[in-house]
Amino acid sequence: MRFTVMALTVGATLGGSAAWADPPKTLRVTESVEIKAPIDQVWATVRDFDSLNKWHPGFASDELVSGGNGKVGAVRKLTIKDGPTFTERLVAFDAAHHSYRYKIVESPLPIIGYASTISVRPGPAGMTKVIWSGSCRRKNPADNPPEAESDAGVTKLLKGVYRGGLDNLKKMLEH
Repeated sequence: MRFTVMALTVGATLGGSAAWADPPKTLRVTESVEIKAPIDQVWATVRDFDSLNKWHPGFASDELVSGGNGKVGAVRKLTIKDGPTFTERLVAFDAAHHSYRYKIVESPLPIIGYASTISVRPGPAGMTKVIWSGSCRRKNPADNPPEAESDAGVTKLLKGVYRGGLDNLKKMLEH
């Protein structure tokens, strides 16, 4: 009896301390670009859920595997230029306000709970502003993960993806 009480006490203490460990925090990244082009032209370039590879140089292909462009619930399969693939689901689409939101379903990236929004807004003096924002948590819950899997590493990865796409979009549309 005494051993059972002791085992339960130790188990509760150890189990309870794990529950108090801090989970990875939510990371938020926002990048934007101003483009000298009409808002309708910019929106026409980015609005289709299967068009990311047409304006982002980091993606080799982007294909709808279910649903349709502008249809909430649509799923796309993205292939990164160096080979890995992942899937994303369209969770909101607002043509009137030029924005959509999507979430990663499966990914080789070191992140979980990723959701992102692409918005196209009128900018100053005939410019159009594109805002790409996202949030996620890092997949590795360790206190000291490898650099690429750390908060800083994940933030750097997302900023790089967003910048690569936005900068190329500007270059394409301002040619």
